[in-house]
Amino acid sequence: MTTRGVLYVHSAPRALCPHVEWAVAGVLGTRVNLDWIRQPAAPGTWRSEFSWQAEAGTASKLASALRGWHLLRFEVTAEPCPTAEGERYSCTPDLGIFHAVTGIHGDILIPEDRLRAALTRSQHGETDLEAEIAKLLGKPWDDELEPFRYAGEGAPVRWLHQVV
Repeated sequence: MTTRGVLYVHSAPRALCPHVEWAVAGVLGTRVNLDWIRQPAAPGTWRSEFSWQAEAGTASKLASALRGWHLLRFEVTAEPCPTAEGERYSCTPDLGIFHAVTGIHGDILIPEDRLRAALTRSQHGETDLEAEIAKLLGKPWDDELEPFRYAGEGAPVRWLHQVV
C-alpha cells in the first residue's frame, strides 16, 4: 500500500545539500534533485521541499536517513493510508528528532501509555504536566522550526483550495 508525503528541509548548509539528495534517493530508490532556495531565517543555509509517494513506512526511513546530521533542520510527513496511520517527524540540531502519529485530519494521536507515563512523572514531581503534554505534541520542535517554515522570497507557493 502506498502513501504520499512531503519532506521539508528547513535549513541545510550548502555543502550538505547534495548529501541530503543522495540520502533521499537511497530511501526512494530513484534519482532525486531538490530545488534549493536560500533560507532567510538562517543566512548561509538553504531550504527545499519534496513531495513523494511510496510505501507506508517511508517517512520513518527518510527521517532515519537524515537524523543526526548536525545543522540540518527538517520535517517529514506522511498521509494516512488504509494500512497505516499518518506520521510526522521533526528534527532540529538542538532537540533531535520528534515523532508523532497523525490521524486523517492531521491531529496528533498520543498513545495511552505515553499519556500515562507523563501523568506519572508529573505526579511524582519530576516534571510539570503541561510541559509533558507540550513535549508529546511536539511544541518545542514547532517553536524552534516556526521561523524556518515561512518561505523566503522566491520560494514556491502552493495555493490550496477546497472544491465544494
